[in-house]
Amino acid sequence: MELQRRSGILLHPTSLPGTPGIGTIGQKAFDFVDWLEEGHQSLWQILPLGPTGYGDSPYASFSTFAGNPLMIDLEDLVERGWADKNNIVPPDYISYQGNVDFGSVVWWKMPVLKNAAEYFLQHASDEDKESYKEFLVHHGIWLENYSLFMSIKEFYDKKAQEEKIAGAMWSTYWPKELACHQEAALAQWLDTHGQEVEIQKVIQFFFFTQWHKLKSYANGKGISIVGDIPIFVAADSADVWANQALFQLDENGRAKAVAGVPPDYFCSTGQLWGNPLYDWDAMEAQGYDWWITRIKATLELVDYIRIDHFRGFEAYWAVPAGDKTAEYGQWLPGPNHKLFQAIQNTLGDIPIIAEDLGVITDEVRKLRDDFNLPGMKVLQFAFDLKEAGGSGCVNAFLPHMYSPHCVVYTGTHDNDTMAGWLSKAAPEELDLIGQYLDGPGSSCDKKDLCRRLVQLAISSTAKFAVIPLQDIFGLGSEARMNMPSTSDGKNWIWRMAENMTSQDVSQWLKQLSLLYGRNVEAFAEVSEE
Repeated sequence: MELQRRSGILLHPTSLPGTPGIGTIGQKAFDFVDWLEEGHQSLWQILPLGPTGYGDSPYASFSTFAGNPLMIDLEDLVERGWADKNNIVPPDYISYQGNVDFGSVVWWKMPVLKNAAEYFLQHASDEDKESYKEFLVHHGIWLENYSLFMSIKEFYDKKAQEEKIAGAMWSTYWPKELACHQEAALAQWLDTHGQEVEIQKVIQFFFFTQWHKLKSYANGKGISIVGDIPIFVAADSADVWANQALFQLDENGRAKAVAGVPPDYFCSTGQLWGNPLYDWDAMEAQGYDWWITRIKATLELVDYIRIDHFRGFEAYWAVPAGDKTAEYGQWLPGPNHKLFQAIQNTLGDIPIIAEDLGVITDEVRKLRDDFNLPGMKVLQFAFDLKEAGGSGCVNAFLPHMYSPHCVVYTGTHDNDTMAGWLSKAAPEELDLIGQYLDGPGSSCDKKDLCRRLVQLAISSTAKFAVIPLQDIFGLGSEARMNMPSTSDGKNWIWRMAENMTSQDVSQWLKQLSLLYGRNVEAFAEVSEE
């Protein structure tokens, strides 16, 4: 995949402001696209769009194909005639500002969406119902299983709560015939719970209708959506439940080993993700159809796909099931070139960005480069002397070391904000930043330092430059999106303030874009010359 020199912003839709409880893909998202256009930014990077599960993480979704119902904009449903305006008024405990309280939002919004789905089935126009039928056909390959899964899950989650059983999953709590995805049992469930299953489908129709309108609007303004999918899927997901033969599970559907990474920059005991691992031999026997379908479906929602933990395709860290940390796993071979060749043979030149951070081997680099996939550079790592082994000048994350075929970030969703990182940086690291910006012998002037590092990323030779919105405004650690290996309810909750789409900031971004050739039209003119 070849890249054109561009820049943009990393912001998940849940972080958008001014809507009840959580950011949505309604008017505020369109306003954000307008702000990106004003700032000559042509990339909007987001996190995974799926329905979030335990811990509210978009990287632990109930489905890799479905959309997150919490992002659906209720006002838009009313305007379309798909919901009653009297039924969408939020209670007093739902705020339009401040961080997301996922528990409160789920408690309020999911019943509202179900009511809207029932309203749609009763009152939608013939034209809208025809669109819904087309949606069912187009997405049937995953939608039926997802809707069944969510219907069964909600029933047995409620039952487990009544029995005060914590952590009930399909593989540990559901009746065996349902857990084993037996056709007769599923048919019987549909007979008795068909309306609940249908409501799940309508809610997905709401999401996809709104998302495609937003994406079309962004694309029409020259803005591409950079999406994100994790390499692994959640254990408690429709993906694993409906495709058990493709995962390393025992006869009861429980993982034999789970995913993670060994001790690294983020955690001294490694990161224990807990995802079930793929049975790559079974995947290969089916021509990697599941992965091809996954990539194809994602490309209907976004223009580029960042695949989290790319190195796991070459070799993955397998941790024995039941271990409390990821320290004692082992590297096992992944599908390597075979998977990407199968994807390319079916879908052609795929617009994939490889998240190649962490422990990267020559074999991983070869896999990335053989398919011409851009990798990632994180500016925070450039000045981390521990990460650089004490030799800052040859750190691969420093801009003068970049190959242009990459994407540079000041930080990612897993990093502290740049301002937060700077506040904790060692004196030697700050000294290196000062010298890098202003030459040998210079000291670090902390004034506007965050903005200067944003400028450094945008000025680099990397074809794509993507900046978290928090770093544009120099926000501290309180605005951090995620702290890996923690689940204290403080992750994924940050929301931007209404005044963060100010014209002075968009003009500053515009000037940077023009100055460093990241304006699409300007760069095209230079290329033609």
